[in-house]
Amino acid sequence: MKWLKRILISLAILVLVGFGGFIVYVAAYSEGEAAGYDNGYSVGQEAGYDLGKQDGYDEGYVLGKQDGYNEGYDLGKEDGYEEGAQAGLGHGYTLRDPTYKEVVTFLKQDKTDENKFVEDTYVCSHFARDVGNNADDQGLRCAFVEMRYPEQGHTIIAFNTIDKGLVYFEPQIDGRVEPVIGKSYYECVEPKPGYYYEEPLYDDTIMDILVIW
Repeated sequence: MKWLKRILISLAILVLVGFGGFIVYVAAYSEGEAAGYDNGYSVGQEAGYDLGKQDGYDEGYVLGKQDGYNEGYDLGKEDGYEEGAQAGLGHGYTLRDPTYKEVVTFLKQDKTDENKFVEDTYVCSHFARDVGNNADDQGLRCAFVEMRYPEQGHTIIAFNTIDKGLVYFEPQIDGRVEPVIGKSYYECVEPKPGYYYEEPLYDDTIMDILVIW
């Protein structure tokens, strides 16, 4: 019976030792798991933070640079357009080519032809200049036309009408002109009492026609 008793005691000891070891194992495992989790979390958080920060910086830099470029481009284009438009407008006129009827109506209303011709003071170029300026004020594009004679010249005006093309006018009488190189100017003007009904004393043969816009 002694051997049985010894066996039971040994078994009891083994059970106690095994149970105690299990408890120690569980405790150690839990502590190790917690420590490992904490350490792993800390390392993972730090690594994830660094990677996320870098990726965020890279993405933010790229997007920010692109957005900044787009906005800067748009603003620059808009400012440049406005500045260019203002520079292009110059004196503020927006000129257009009129219809023939608009030209005739404008000349009838314009009073420049009533001005008095004064030799060396108010001559053909002054008439052309004043009609041209008045046409600008009405938004009509008007050309300054110089005709060269053998020994002198003459100045008239022209409009590039949208229905009858380029038409010329004598600003001193608002008469239609059809200048032809090699032909006397007085023969090219629509007759009007008191103006070019007689051939001038000088040679007014048209040698060249210069249209200035």
